[in-house]
Amino acid sequence: MSLLTGRVALVTGASRGIGRACAIKLATLGAAVVVNFNTSATAAQGVVEEIRAGGGDARAVQGDVSRLAAAQGVVKAAIDAYRRLDILVNNAGTTRDGLLAAMSEEDFDGVIQQNLKSVFNCSKAVLRQMMKQRYGRIVNVTSIAGVVGNPGQTNYSAAKAGIIGFTKAMAKEYGPRNIAVNAVAPGYVPTALTSGVSPDIAAGIVRLTALGRMGTAAEVAAVIAFLASDEASYVTGQVVAVDGD
Repeated sequence: MSLLTGRVALVTGASRGIGRACAIKLATLGAAVVVNFNTSATAAQGVVEEIRAGGGDARAVQGDVSRLAAAQGVVKAAIDAYRRLDILVNNAGTTRDGLLAAMSEEDFDGVIQQNLKSVFNCSKAVLRQMMKQRYGRIVNVTSIAGVVGNPGQTNYSAAKAGIIGFTKAMAKEYGPRNIAVNAVAPGYVPTALTSGVSPDIAAGIVRLTALGRMGTAAEVAAVIAFLASDEASYVTGQVVAVDGD
């Protein structure tokens, strides 16, 4: 029996990058996986097909989880399909970088909505089912930017810092219901989200790491999978840096 056999996981923003790697990792460990996406239907279906080709169980569910009603719909679809929901990985997010003086209100609000409000929406939406089960594992994808800040990313850094506070507070609220809530804080990982980073800046980030290299989405997914499993049954309210340092 695999580590997550019998578990059902929902991964938001799972059509690419860290979300994709996470969906595939959870499936290889035996979980049935709901692959959430907003606009990338073809990519999301590709993730589902890869999981099924490996003998796993997965399905894609569309929904802009930055909106509460849509997040509730995605969660309902997952529960309707599998009759339970054990694991939530809040991964959906975006960037709209720029120096604060030139940043529009729309770019600030949009990043807060996509990165932080989506965590609230999905976490709130899964609570009833997880409390009914008296079991749940929630893993929020924050960022090192939320810990130390990044120039040109006041909006993103604020959203990711907010996720850290949210994680710690929710862990205290729902630990008595056997719902563990943790976060991972990736460093620089080449994905579509970081594709706009210039080679010079990327090289500078790498020089600051102890390991002297970039991370991979699979390395982040491995830590998420650990936190989503019963191997981490006495871990909650933590922020695990996956940053090579």
